[in-house]
Amino acid sequence: MGIWEMIVAIILGFVEGLTEFAPVSSTGHMIIVDELWLRSGELYSEPVANTFKVVIQLGSILAVVVIFKDKFTQMLHFKKGHREQLGRLKLSQVIVGILPACVLGFVFEDYIDTHLFSVKTVIFGLAAGAILMIFADHFQKNRPFTTISVDKISYKQAFGMGLFQCIGLWPGFSRSGSTMSGGVLLGMSHRASADFTFIMAVPIMLGASSLSLLKNLQYFTFDALPFVLVGFISAFVFALVSIRFFLKLINRIKLVPFAIYRILLAGTIYLLYF
Repeated sequence: MGIWEMIVAIILGFVEGLTEFAPVSSTGHMIIVDELWLRSGELYSEPVANTFKVVIQLGSILAVVVIFKDKFTQMLHFKKGHREQLGRLKLSQVIVGILPACVLGFVFEDYIDTHLFSVKTVIFGLAAGAILMIFADHFQKNRPFTTISVDKISYKQAFGMGLFQCIGLWPGFSRSGSTMSGGVLLGMSHRASADFTFIMAVPIMLGASSLSLLKNLQYFTFDALPFVLVGFISAFVFALVSIRFFLKLINRIKLVPFAIYRILLAGTIYLLYF
């Protein structure tokens, strides 16, 4: 692997790690940097590039597992009837939350891949998602939150956030942006919404990434391994930093700044491609 290939892998890992869980649409950002593939050499064909994108997502997922390891440990070791376990996030609530998107994603996977992955649909998703985020913050203004901590989430809120997560199946809309907006509209604090959004992301992204990786495993060549490994590590490190930073700020800055950034991003993509 040459110097340029390493730089490309680090940059793409940076973009993935920085944007995958922030409400700004990682798809929109990947469109902007995607042309780096054109300059990364003939070794990395489109199938290899697609496999690479799947693998670096696994790096971002690993970062979430590390940050929320205590929550996952609690859920997996929950014992019914133990009072000390009451008031904690339950695995069943996460299952309720991911169910709607899993069903819709399975049913419409081919349609989404065939018809919705275009620059125009991503621009629309970025703008529409920004409007939803602004509306959520405006709606919440001067209204007290009913749920401050993710440990206090109800099954109704979990399912409601799962329904909002379905909107994120539209490329550019941002799974994180739609889900966090839904949580705020359902009376959850921005931090509680973000926590549940990230926790729900692990099984969904792990399942989707694993299936995609199996489909493209034949393109996972030994020659491309260093390139993929550098991207994976880059995505993990940058996701680890960005998620921690985001969680510390979200209650203070809320969603509107991210919505403004999304609108600017949509404008940038439009100018680059039209």
